[in-house]
Amino acid sequence: MDVLYWAIIIVLMVLSFVGLIYPILPSVLFLLASFLLYGVFYDFTPFNWVFWTVQILFVVLLFGADYLANLVGVKRFGGTKAGIWGSTIGLLIGPFVIPVFGIIAGPFLGAIIGEWLVHRSSLKQTLKVGVGSVVGFISSVFTKGLIQLVMVIYFFVVV
Repeated sequence: MDVLYWAIIIVLMVLSFVGLIYPILPSVLFLLASFLLYGVFYDFTPFNWVFWTVQILFVVLLFGADYLANLVGVKRFGGTKAGIWGSTIGLLIGPFVIPVFGIIAGPFLGAIIGEWLVHRSSLKQTLKVGVGSVVGFISSVFTKGLIQLVMVIYFFVVV
C-alpha cells in the first residue's frame, strides 16, 4: 500500500505544478491535499504548528505573487484595470478555446480586448498592454513554481 499512497501523494504534487500552466486547476489545493493525505495515510506527527504556519504563509505568498505579477506586468506596460481583468479572463478561458497556445494567447488577447473596449486605446497601446500581460503571466508562473518547489522541499525535509 505504501507504493499506492506515495503515488497518490506524488500525483497530487505534480498536478499542483501542472496548475501553473493551466490556472483552472487549483495548484495550491492539490499541494495541500498531498500534505493532508500523507498525514491520513501515515502520520500527522511531523506536521507541527510551525510546519502549518510556514505552509500557510507560502499559500498567502502564492496568491499574492499571482496577483502582483499580473498587476505589475499590465501596469508597467501602460495598462489599466480593464487590461488586468481582460488578462485574467483570457488566462482562464484561453487554454480551453485555443488548446496549447491559449495559455499565452488568452491573457494577451484578453488584455487587448479589455483595454480597447473600456478605453478605446490605440492598437499600439493595446498591443503593448497585451505583451505586458504575457510578461506578467510568465513571471507569475516562474515565481509560483519556485514557491511551490520550496513548499514541497520543506514537506520532504519535515517528513
